[in-house]
Amino acid sequence: MIFFFFFFQCVSSSPPLYLLQVSPLSCVPFQFTLGQIFNLIFYVCDVLLVGSGSTRCSGRVEVFHGGTWGTVCDDGWDLNDAQVVCRQMNCGTAVSAPGSAHFGPGSGPIWLDDVACSGSESSLTECPHPGFGTEDCAHDEDAGVICSGEKSFSTVIRLVGPGSTRCSGRVEVFHGGTWGTVCDDGWDLNDAQVVCKQLNCGTALRAPGSAHFGHGSGRIWLDDVACSGNESSLTECPHPGFGTEDCEHREDAGVICSDHIRLVGPGSTRCSGRVEVFHGGTWGTVCDDGWDLNDAQVVCRQMNCGTAVSAPGSAHFGPGSGPIWLDDVACSGNESSLTECPHPGFGTEDCAHDEDAGVICSVKPMELDQ
Repeated sequence: MIFFFFFFQCVSSSPPLYLLQVSPLSCVPFQFTLGQIFNLIFYVCDVLLVGSGSTRCSGRVEVFHGGTWGTVCDDGWDLNDAQVVCRQMNCGTAVSAPGSAHFGPGSGPIWLDDVACSGSESSLTECPHPGFGTEDCAHDEDAGVICSGEKSFSTVIRLVGPGSTRCSGRVEVFHGGTWGTVCDDGWDLNDAQVVCKQLNCGTALRAPGSAHFGHGSGRIWLDDVACSGNESSLTECPHPGFGTEDCEHREDAGVICSDHIRLVGPGSTRCSGRVEVFHGGTWGTVCDDGWDLNDAQVVCRQMNCGTAVSAPGSAHFGPGSGPIWLDDVACSGNESSLTECPHPGFGTEDCAHDEDAGVICSVKPMELDQ
């Protein structure tokens, strides 16, 4: 059985007719023009995102099996599993994989448990799991996802291409029923910063053009994008219009983001600020207990900001809020990311935000674009 749901979009003039070919396990939109009055968009899927506070691209994950909808247990549930769901729903990239019935407890069967996706599968049920209905869970463990396309149908975005990761790749946007690329004319760190922010991927480190992550195919949806860096989604940035371009796919734009780390706070720059890490769907700070130049060196290298000049503590860049994710970090200075350094565990701390740690790196703002 395949599930359908609909929404209507009023239009002022008749746009083109769109029809997508899909596999039965995909959950993607069909869009039709009905006369001059409205568009009909409907989705076909065997996975749903539902529950309290859910949207089209965030919610409790439910799968259809044996004639019944059922939930997924959060045992081992992580971003790889959520990534498969987000891709299957045409909702961009996984931002968070909340468990503990974040979107409320479901009812009925719990169909999946101990799901172990690699992240590359085309549907959730292709991922390794013990079998439908094999579980030792209760509904207060129901799994959910929050995808990057949560804001609206028009702002779905993804990073793809050879060598891409969750936070680096060729930028593609979903518009008019199909994915398309962005041309690198005028593409810069401000544009990349909006993409990184939209995907909860920290700070933009580079804004490569010239199809750095391989040539796309199909439409080139955006060209001459001119973000200020403060927009909440790429399609909010000034641009001439979808499909208005004079480019080829050898000019496809990409981004490289800092991933699960960022530098923020009063007086911060891209290479200096309060250190925050992304964990469990939330940004949190680092305590300054034992914080030193070795720790700062790892952050500066991770941010492509040269060497560590200083490792200020005592909330030098202002106190943060929310969780304090790391304490007693003990880097050797050679690690490739801060979370690889020895630490007692995420959330294991005895600190207050007036102890938030920061870094000052050797790369200055004027050097970033050189």
